[in-house]
Amino acid sequence: MTPPQPRIVAELGRPVYLDEPWHSLGGRMIREVVYGATDGLVTSLGFVIGVFGALADSRIILITGIAECVAGALSMGCSAFISSKSQREFFLAEIERERREIREMPEKERDEIRKIYRAKGFEGEDLEMVVRRITADPKVWLRVMMEEELGLIVDSFDNPWVVGGVTAGSYASAAFLPIIPYLLMPPAGAYLWSVGVSIGVLFLLGAGRTFLTKTPPLKSGLEMLLIGLLAAGVGYGIGRLAGLI
Repeated sequence: MTPPQPRIVAELGRPVYLDEPWHSLGGRMIREVVYGATDGLVTSLGFVIGVFGALADSRIILITGIAECVAGALSMGCSAFISSKSQREFFLAEIERERREIREMPEKERDEIRKIYRAKGFEGEDLEMVVRRITADPKVWLRVMMEEELGLIVDSFDNPWVVGGVTAGSYASAAFLPIIPYLLMPPAGAYLWSVGVSIGVLFLLGAGRTFLTKTPPLKSGLEMLLIGLLAAGVGYGIGRLAGLI
């Protein structure tokens, strides 16, 4: 299994909980796929329906829809990349700072370990044994300080290129769905197919999101369906108003 960040894992050691499927790279990427696709589909549906409400012209809908799809995917991908890269750089900087403190102020850092585990209920010789065992291994010591003192978890930081690419790809793939019917049929029929297919996929995305949220699939699916209907309604209403100007 590919670790989330080879350099970070090399610095801190590989936590055992990364062996659980939920904490694997593939498991965490499901989040990026679901949210990227949901954002792309809702945005594109509202946009395409809005243009249809103003101008029932397949050519214009296709041109503007594809432009929105590409621009939105690039924006989402770049934002996800920058955010993930910034998190990773911050994490690596904190690793270096904490390592320096362990090297230059070992007794102070040992005392911090002692305070952390005393607060967890360890006392006396049990507490001292925990402190000795943790501080005997530099990687374990560093990881414990990162997680317990700073609240930074090793598996929270995936490759920024992967995060950006998955987010952009998910957005673009889903955003293109409402556009496809306009490639195949006249605007009036394409409108109905565009809304129908998009709403169906939104329901499935909402139901699939329960892998992350652990909520009932039907409830989550209906929530996403309502969001899609709202986006379509608002987009169409704005388009109709724009068409009257």
